[in-house]
Amino acid sequence: MLLLNRTVARGLLLLFTLLTPSLSPASEPPNVILVVCDNLGYGDVGCFGSTLHRTPHLDRMAAEGMKLTHFYVSSGVCTPSRASFMTGCYPPRVGLHVSDLGHKVLQPVSPKGLNPDEITIAEVLKEAGYATTIIGKWHLGDQPEFLPTRQGFDSYFGIPYSDDMTQRDGKPWPPLPLMRNEEVVDAPVDRNLLTKRYTEEAIRYMEQHRDEPFFLYLPQAMPGSTRAPYASDDFRGKSQNGPWGDSVEELDWSMGEILKALKRLDLEENTLVIWTSDNGAPRRNPPQGSNRPLKGWGYDTSEGAMRVPCIVRWPGRVPEGVVCDELCTSMDLYPTFARLAGGTVPDDRVIDGRDIWPLLIGYPEATTPHEAFYYYDRADLRAVRSGPWKLYLPTDAPRSPKAPELYDLVTDIAEEKNVADDHPDVVAKLLALCEPARESIGDGELTGKEVRPAGWVENVTPRAKAD
Repeated sequence: MLLLNRTVARGLLLLFTLLTPSLSPASEPPNVILVVCDNLGYGDVGCFGSTLHRTPHLDRMAAEGMKLTHFYVSSGVCTPSRASFMTGCYPPRVGLHVSDLGHKVLQPVSPKGLNPDEITIAEVLKEAGYATTIIGKWHLGDQPEFLPTRQGFDSYFGIPYSDDMTQRDGKPWPPLPLMRNEEVVDAPVDRNLLTKRYTEEAIRYMEQHRDEPFFLYLPQAMPGSTRAPYASDDFRGKSQNGPWGDSVEELDWSMGEILKALKRLDLEENTLVIWTSDNGAPRRNPPQGSNRPLKGWGYDTSEGAMRVPCIVRWPGRVPEGVVCDELCTSMDLYPTFARLAGGTVPDDRVIDGRDIWPLLIGYPEATTPHEAFYYYDRADLRAVRSGPWKLYLPTDAPRSPKAPELYDLVTDIAEEKNVADDHPDVVAKLLALCEPARESIGDGELTGKEVRPAGWVENVTPRAKAD
């Protein structure tokens, strides 16, 4: 009887081992491809509910990988959001929550940018032996000191800020430049061709670096910030949703081309691909993008602004057809990539992101590593989430609640029923969770004790025109 029990136990242990994903990284460092669209909404692609846009490649990517349905960026606008992808930190912690002029995002020819003293994820991976590149929109400073090639990237091909930051009345900016490394190669760039050119450049890079681990950061320019997004001739006028739909469907094509190239180059099984957006779709009249079923639009601290679609694919490592409904953030990619690469997360500064590798491989006991997630608008703490609960803090700001508002984001995804009066204990708990953030990061005029300055230059230089 004892022998039988031991045999059964060994069999059960073997079965559990076979069925349980390994928490250890791969035997060799994987390639990492991070695709970040611009202003793409939660409901803009088929696998997240769109019935308007045709996105077969992204839908297939989700079927072959994992959908993160509670994935948050750190801001509803692009500069602070992108700062968090690079640093693993809330924007106010690294001084990029507001521009030098008080705007929410950096404008061209700004003296402010990502501090070169920050250790970006590109620098972490480069130190671990990776080739690193960015192909796309940077928007963390356009002065030489702040360019990607000074922030851990071996090479750069793209525009330094948003596609709508072009010369016009009252805006004496340079022509929108396309740059290679630190030189302008085209100005003004034809925005209709950006998605196509970025895709071709990304595939060339993969071909050139197929024999070494690489980090390809592909922050797409589209759907972008203009009211009439851009697309190439193959897609312009072909969707059911005007220019916005055209650009979304071309972005889907782009992802399909990249996945096709991975297969052709025999890189699929050693490449982690993450596809997401920098913030939700902005309000347009008539509507263009969609954040449904979330409430709100881009550029604020609503769910529609900061909860974005995210798809993760790595054949053989990330399980197929799985939905992860645990809270994850864009800041978590920093320590997760570092772990997979065998790199080191800096220990001389606060990093807000947490390793979510157990979630990405579907480990049965994995849960969110965050007790709380904070919604900042510039320097102001506007909301906090813990577990299923989101608490909007009372403020005097326009369209902000005058009393705390509490929503259960699991049972009430559209935030239609304020249950603050029914759960005073939850309200009290979430209010208490705000205090550590205020002390460490800050809130309004209160400066946190663990913040770092943005980078500044004394004299700014407009970007030169291409020869």
